[in-house]
Parts: sequence; C-alpha cells; structure tokens
Amino acid sequence: MKRILLLGLALAGTFLTPLVSAQVSCTRGGLQRAVDMYIDAQTNGDISELPLPAGAGYWENEVRMDIDEGLVNKAMTINFHRSLLDTDSCQTFTEVIVTDADEPYVLGTRMRINHEKIAELEMIWTTTGYWLFNADNYLKYSSTEDWGAIPAADRDTRGTLVSAANAYLDAFLEGKIDQVPWGFPCVRVEGGMYTGKGSPDDSCEVGVPAGVNIANRRFVVDEVLGSVVVYCTFGAGGPNGGSGAPDTHLFRVENGKLRYVHTLTHLLQSSFRSSD
Repeated sequence: MKRILLLGLALAGTFLTPLVSAQVSCTRGGLQRAVDMYIDAQTNGDISELPLPAGAGYWENEVRMDIDEGLVNKAMTINFHRSLLDTDSCQTFTEVIVTDADEPYVLGTRMRINHEKIAELEMIWTTTGYWLFNADNYLKYSSTEDWGAIPAADRDTRGTLVSAANAYLDAFLEGKIDQVPWGFPCVRVEGGMYTGKGSPDDSCEVGVPAGVNIANRRFVVDEVLGSVVVYCTFGAGGPNGGSGAPDTHLFRVENGKLRYVHTLTHLLQSSFRSSD
C-alpha cells in the first residue's frame, strides 16, 4: 500500500510540474505564456482565463478604460502575430494582424507582468479609415520578414537598441536623418504602406517628415530578437489639449543598424495634419 501511495505521489508531481512552469512570470518562458494566454483571449473574445489582479490597468489608444468594455473582448480570427519578450522590464509586445474583410485590424498590444499576474494590458489599434491602413498588405510584408533570434555573440545591447529607436524618432523633429543608424536594405511597413522595392539599396529614410515631435516614449526591448518597440504619440499635442496621435514604432536592429520598421498610428486618415 505504501509503495502504491508513493508511486501515486511521484506521478502527481510529474503531472504538476508543467503547470508550475506554465505560469506567467518575468522569464522568457513565463512571458511567452502570458502572450499565449492573450492570443487565446483575443481569439475567443473571452478574458476570463487571463490572470488579471484586482486593479489591473487597461488602456486603448492612450485612454484608460474598463477592460470589460475593451476591444480585447472582441473575438478575432488572427492571421499572424509576433511578440517581443522583455525580461528586464517584465513586459511583452505583440503585433496582431486580422484580415477579416468586414472588420480588419492591426493591433499593438503591450502587457506588464507583476507576480504572476497581468498587471497592465495596453492596446493601440488601427482599422479601416486610419492612417495608411491596409491589413492585407501588413500581413503580406510582416509575415515574410525574418525577425528570428539573433546569435548570442551578435546581439546588440539594450542600450544600442533603444538608442537606434530614439535616433530614428528624433529625426522627425529636426530632420537630422544623418544621425540615424540606417541599415541597407531597410524596409518600412507603415499602416500597410511598404517602402521596399526588393533592392539591396532599400532605405527606411523614404518619406521621413520634419517638424513632428514624437513624444511620450515608452519602450519594450527584446535583445534576443534585436527588437524594440516604442509606445509614443505622433506629435506632442497643443495648447488646447490632446497629446498627439497614439502610435507604436517597432524596430528590428541588426549589427546596430535598422533593418525593419513597423508603424501603427491611431489617426483617422481624414484627420491628418491636425494631430499636432
């Protein structure tokens, strides 16, 4: 009888081990678990399985709101997604592409983990009528790019990734593009517009305007993927209120140089030029 009991306890321990390792945490595995849970929730339109603490923060397009009323409760058929895992700040970022003909979306979703709970969930979303939006094109180009893990010996530091992102965003204000670590080829997906032509000389310099202050910057960094995303506002706002258009800029950096840039801007196309 004792032998049977001990065997039963051993088997129970074997089955329980995956459950412990599957919890959300600040490890890469734990952050990936949080992403997987979010993708399931967004696919099903059901957040009941998300480990949300009392007082969890939820934002859409820089506006704090009740998570029960948020877009995260809308069931979506997700065609593609990729994620950054930031073990230093215990955050994730997920680019989500939905090409549904009636209700297409491209989302940029950030989460922050705190003691095995999703303490913050923030989303910037774009859809039909927003800045250069085209979900089909976004899927076409984003899904074919190589954002795979960079060999450990070749990885840029966190500081290098953040500096590259800042240099790119700083160029919008005073047009000093010579200070940006341009890589070649470098291509940009902006809402759905694509700057590449399949040439080794493709550049992300194309169409970078001057006179726009990219403000309110917050970062999620994944050194393994050589990637950094910046939550920011396209414009710093004006004296009559507003803080610019909610925006994400996602960068892939290789050997200190920009390789890919993805941009989502929650700005109606018809409102362009009035966001500053």
